[in-house]
Amino acid sequence: MLQSIDILNVILPLFYAFAFAIYSFDFFNEKKFISNSKRIILFVTLLLHTFYLISRTIEYNHPPITNKFEIFSLIAFSIGFSYFVLELLTDIRGTGAFIILFSLVFQTISSLFVEHNYIVPEVLRNRLLGLHVINALLGYSGITVSAVYGLLYMLLYKNLKTNKFGLIFDRLPNLEILEKLSFYSAVIGFVLLTFAIIIGIIWLPSAFPHFSYFDPKLIGTLFVWFVYGIGILSKLLGSLNGKKLILFSLIGFVVAIISLIITNTLAKTFHSFY
Repeated sequence: MLQSIDILNVILPLFYAFAFAIYSFDFFNEKKFISNSKRIILFVTLLLHTFYLISRTIEYNHPPITNKFEIFSLIAFSIGFSYFVLELLTDIRGTGAFIILFSLVFQTISSLFVEHNYIVPEVLRNRLLGLHVINALLGYSGITVSAVYGLLYMLLYKNLKTNKFGLIFDRLPNLEILEKLSFYSAVIGFVLLTFAIIIGIIWLPSAFPHFSYFDPKLIGTLFVWFVYGIGILSKLLGSLNGKKLILFSLIGFVVAIISLIITNTLAKTFHSFY
């Protein structure tokens, strides 16, 4: 299995690079045969990545969360998977290059520097912890994808306001579709973050008998969850639409990033067991 892991570690960045290249080619050229095949290429890439993550879990007897470069690989998968689900739900395929680029960067860094750890703290072998972290990363990936679509929305909005009708105008979906993609991504992120929170609440008492619900990372995650919950509810009630919704999504993303920076670098938390 080690040989398979090593091979996949090398070829995964190549597959993401190929997926990025073919999505980019389709964005600039819009060839029908490319449009129909690029989803299959992304699916195969994610399938290989799934096998890679499962193989690492079995071989090293712990989820791939024991160092930042393992987590980078999970982030790459999470972003690619979030986009793939979104593409299936909406059948809108013209924006994949902007998302898959993130997966390519994270997986390339992971493949270059990932470590192979057989000896890790016992808590990191817990399968519920692995499920919790994966759902959290998928949730934050959905939020990230939502922000990317928000930026594309603002870029197109600015072009329309200044009457610039170039490549961006020709290739990007219209503002309504970009708004929908941003919202759907936020919903996917919110749902997966909800699962992560629920799993964490179930797992925490058994892993840390003396933990506190006032832990900074818990509070930060719940705050991000609450912010996006308000935004999604406001959209469903019809009080947040168009540019206002996009601005809310971008502000929510900034809040999420600030929360992660503070809780991971400045605050003391029981999550710091690497």
